[in-house]
Amino acid sequence: MTAPLEAAEPAAVQAAAGPGDERPTHRGTLQYALSKAGGALFSIAMVIIGTFFVFRLLPGDPVRNLAQGRNMTPTQLALERHRLGLDKPLIDQFADFVGKTLRFDLGTSYEYKRPVLDLIGERLGPTLLLAGVGLVIAVSLGLWQGTRAGWRHNSRFDRVSTGISLVLWSVPTFWLGLLLLMVFGVGIGPIPGIFPTRGIESVDAPDGFAYVLDVAAHMVLPCLTLVAVVYAQYLLVMRSSLLEEVSQDYVTVARAKGLRDDEVRRRHAVPNALLPTVTLVFMRIGFIVGGAVTVETIYSWPGLGQLFYEAIRVPDFTLMQGTFMLITVAVILMNTLADVVYRMLDPRVRSA
Repeated sequence: MTAPLEAAEPAAVQAAAGPGDERPTHRGTLQYALSKAGGALFSIAMVIIGTFFVFRLLPGDPVRNLAQGRNMTPTQLALERHRLGLDKPLIDQFADFVGKTLRFDLGTSYEYKRPVLDLIGERLGPTLLLAGVGLVIAVSLGLWQGTRAGWRHNSRFDRVSTGISLVLWSVPTFWLGLLLLMVFGVGIGPIPGIFPTRGIESVDAPDGFAYVLDVAAHMVLPCLTLVAVVYAQYLLVMRSSLLEEVSQDYVTVARAKGLRDDEVRRRHAVPNALLPTVTLVFMRIGFIVGGAVTVETIYSWPGLGQLFYEAIRVPDFTLMQGTFMLITVAVILMNTLADVVYRMLDPRVRSA
């Protein structure tokens, strides 16, 4: 770790520690991690409770929606409602839901007639592929532009890159997705579309390396939409953090020692400016599991986002509950991990 982090211990703490008195850093970190884990478990418990009741407030009768076009009699509707357990009192439904959840049984989908865990397992891979690639590109692009913009404050590059990122960040995701779909997918006038507009692969998808290229072509538009609306967060956080580090004394001392500007930025300023982005990156990793509902719906990407949208449309209570809990629990766990990692990386947080 660079000089400012090593010297970040407050003077009062250093004075309080006598010779040979080493504070139990590892013990303190463990206690901190356990306290965060306890908070995460409490949050997950609240999510389980809230998930059941919130989705019951949605309008629509799942049994009648599932019976559309089948001319079912009231007796048949009652039997279907009994089969799904929707004729039980709400408190009994809640007890069944909690008991199954604790056994890692998310129930059976009303619409697909299959276990929710199986459906989630099938859709998880495409979501991790799309959102994972998008996250890597967004983080890399945002940190690179944020570093250049912060180091060259008020330069033309700073103004242009910050302005473009803020505009893209302000644009609604569905509007940008539809625009890219229309321009680069469907085409405008005599200009034909360039990229596929739906799905993860072609109907007659080839084998081998050609299949990889086919999937990559289908990923271009949804991945571009994800990156465009996300990378601004990393750019702005990195730029702000670097601006704070540039004004620190250790940067002035490094320059006074005759170090080249690139060395001062790479070896001293950037490593310390990266710390605030740790929490942001871990938060986005949590959202990877949920994918992007809007983007996956626009491009018919067969991931968890589209699965969640289909569950809301029915409504399919068990499928909604399962996908929502998975998304929420992933975000909670990643936020907890981010807090612990941040404490381990930054001595200033440990001494606070």
